[in-house]
Amino acid sequence: QVQLVESGGGSAESGGSLRLSCAASGYTYSSYCMGWFRQAPGQEREGVATIENDGTTIYEDSVKGRFTISQDNAKNTLYLQMNSLKPEDTATYYCAASQIAGAGLMGGWYKYWGQGTQVTVSS
Repeated sequence: QVQLVESGGGSAESGGSLRLSCAASGYTYSSYCMGWFRQAPGQEREGVATIENDGTTIYEDSVKGRFTISQDNAKNTLYLQMNSLKPEDTATYYCAASQIAGAGLMGGWYKYWGQGTQVTVSS
């Protein structure tokens, strides 16, 4: 049974930093494309950052240069380092896994999802 469990969310001031983690279990972690998505109240879910099993990364334009996605295959864990946070980064952040290479920021290509962790950035 595939399980993704996010942690590390919370509150930060504008300009601050947070690090999200996603612990994966129940499948061969390194064979999947992993991604972070977010959804703010009243808005559609959007892709934030993804990483392929070869290490290739993709970022949504608004987070480029501020967020960094990484993974530790030995620990089956995905990370999202978020720096220079802005109030518009406030959302519930979800970890997701896809068996489709090149899934990128398209949420529909991701089969497995975590329960989400809340990130709130105050101005």
